[in-house]
This record gives sequence, structure tokens and C-alpha cells, in this order.
Amino acid sequence: MPGLYIVATPIGNLGDISARASTTLASAAVIAAEDTRVTAKLLSHLGLRVPMTPYHDHSDERARAALVARMEQEIVVLVSDAGTPLVSDPGYKLVRDARAAGRHVTTLPGPCAAIAAITLSGLPSDRFLFAGFLPNKAKARADTLTEFAGLRATLIFYESGPRLSASLAAMADVLGDRDAAVAREISKMFEECVTGSLTQLSARYADAPPKGEIVVIVGPPGEIMAEEADDDTLDAALRAAMNDKPVAQAAKAVARRFGRDRHDVYARALTLKDQG
Repeated sequence: MPGLYIVATPIGNLGDISARASTTLASAAVIAAEDTRVTAKLLSHLGLRVPMTPYHDHSDERARAALVARMEQEIVVLVSDAGTPLVSDPGYKLVRDARAAGRHVTTLPGPCAAIAAITLSGLPSDRFLFAGFLPNKAKARADTLTEFAGLRATLIFYESGPRLSASLAAMADVLGDRDAAVAREISKMFEECVTGSLTQLSARYADAPPKGEIVVIVGPPGEIMAEEADDDTLDAALRAAMNDKPVAQAAKAVARRFGRDRHDVYARALTLKDQG
């Protein structure tokens, strides 16, 4: 049937491509690829010659419109460089516009680095949040992590080798020194998954940034933290912290300890200070 086919591709081992995905790629009139050079290697592995067109973060509305128009009579396949399209990859606007135009849209499930990594980590997988890449700048990174601090869920991040140690240290500072795992090169020859606390992992990679595709899995806050996070305990912790710290520093430390929003805790600290 003509339309848009969202096809997951291998994240490492090309043998992970499904038979259905191979058949769909072979049937395509055109493949919309994040990087045609990367997808060309997969097509070569499969012995296929299929026309490709670039589709990525910088593709404009005209490029989407052209693909949507072709979907009326042709099979258009959307792929990313690796894994499932739209997971920390461009594509959702194309799906949105295809649906708005009444085109047939379907997905062929398959490899996803985030899901593969959490299965390797040994950390709780019943409830998790995928957060993609953290911002580059320290303040923006800390602000983003603060949003997640109180979530009773395992957190999943994508990261690069040069940024890994600093990101792990920032996670420990904002989230607390939680259990974590660093998975890389999943399904490839040098696959590894290293577990430990965030500070231990940060120290491990400080002088030896790893290569390859990296996923960081951070466990949820501990049970004691959740039990102690009631308002009376929070107030007591703030009063104790303000005995030897300025209000802002005390609020930051207590918010990090209990996984609370830093701004809310700071407002409560100011109230306590005014009460004397």
C-alpha cells in the first residue's frame, strides 16, 4: 500500500535487520534517510539499490511536502542512521504532515539503543523516562536534570564520549549519587555495560573518554529518600542547612537530597527564614 513506512534499522550488528524491514526497503520508491551515506552501507549489505533522499533536522517544509505528495502513489520509507526513527532523531514532522494529508502511515518496530541499554543495565525497567541528550552548557544541563530529580523512574540519556564524565558528575550533583550504568557499542564487537554509582562512573571515564554510541541509565531515587521527603522533614533539613549555609546554597542542597524542585525549596527556605 502506498504511504509512509517508518523502518527501524540496526544500531550496530547489521544482522539485526528484520526480514520485513528488508522487504519494505526493497519495495520503496524512495528512502528518506538521515544520512544517505550511512544508509547506503545498509543497502549494500542487503544487496539493494533504492533511490534515497536526505531527510534530517535541517530539512524544510518543501522537502516534507514533496515526500508527502509521493506517498499518495508510492511507498516512502523513513530511516534514521541507526535504531528507531523519531527516537532522538528527526522525523515527527513528516509523520504529522503525512497523517494530516490522509496518507497511510505504519511502523516496522526493531532496534532501539535506549531499550537495549536498559535491558543490559540491571536497573528497574518497570517505569522509565527517555531524556535524550542533555544540553551542552552547565547551567542548562543542571536545570534540565533538576526537572527529573523527583521522578520515581529510571532515567535514560544518550551521551558522547568527550562529554560523558562531566555529564555523569552533573547527574550525581543534581540527582544524588544513584546507581547507574554506561552502555556502549551495543550489538557490536566491543559492546560493554559498566555499572556503579554516578561518581564512580564519572571518575572511571574522567581520563579515558570512551568511543562509540553511549547510553547512560540512571536508577530511580532510593526508597529512604522518598520516605523522608515529607514537608516536616524538608523544613527540618532546611533549618539545619541554613545554620551554616546561605539560603540559596541550603535550598540547593536540600532540593538535591530529596529530589524536590529547587525553586520551590528556595521559596520555602525564604519563608522559614522570615519566620525566624
